[in-house]
Amino acid sequence: MTKAGIRVRGASAALALVLLGLACPMAAWAAPPTPSAAASLTAPGFTRSKPGVREAYIVSFGLFGGQSVFESEARGAAQILSERLPQAQSLVRFNSKRGGAATPRALADALRAAGAAMEPSEDILVVALTSHGSPDGLEVTEGRAGLLSPRMLKGMLDASGATYRIVVISACYSGVFAKVLADPRTLVITAAAADRPSFGCEDGAIWTYFGDAFYNQALRRQPTLEAAFADAKRLVTERERRQGYKPSNPQIAGGSLVLGLLERRH
Repeated sequence: MTKAGIRVRGASAALALVLLGLACPMAAWAAPPTPSAAASLTAPGFTRSKPGVREAYIVSFGLFGGQSVFESEARGAAQILSERLPQAQSLVRFNSKRGGAATPRALADALRAAGAAMEPSEDILVVALTSHGSPDGLEVTEGRAGLLSPRMLKGMLDASGATYRIVVISACYSGVFAKVLADPRTLVITAAAADRPSFGCEDGAIWTYFGDAFYNQALRRQPTLEAAFADAKRLVTERERRQGYKPSNPQIAGGSLVLGLLERRH
């Protein structure tokens, strides 16, 4: 896709990139909430975990400001994850064509704030990121261009102090993050393999292809994250093939201890 948002999602900062993209049938999509940009940028921090209650702390960032789909997806992801995960709190940041607050520093601060509020032995940190991607990482624009690499994100997650983490990345080539982040305590779900673009980042769309399949459809109806991922991979692959695209090959890795924690109830 080109940076204007026509087809493929990521490629590299220098070449034409696009995150998950092309116009998709909008009628089947449930629109996420649309609070004002000002409200999103001043969202409150997290409240302290309650002893004996498993809670989810959700940080959802739309990192690329040039196309509104990333703002929409960041909001929608936070809403649906909050509905599905136990005792959830969420914080959303996004960039737009006018700027924004979804910077690497803001992400690091948000993860530290969540980690400080959590009970490490029982709570789960959930990170949802959506942007253009390249083999080097995720593109960040809030007036100027930047990059969030897998190593940078790993450092932020480790600095948060969170023991159990779920990371969902919707971007081209996002499988590069799975190789660096996934371990028994970190479940990583990505829209594409490390060597594949993904689709659906048209300006004005509500979801990318993967975002629609995973958040808007599979998470609403499947009983577990693993089942939701399998359902989403099937849906997005079928859609890409209908459109004549080489499948993006979404990935899931790590997280055995996280999934076990979700299966246990207090």
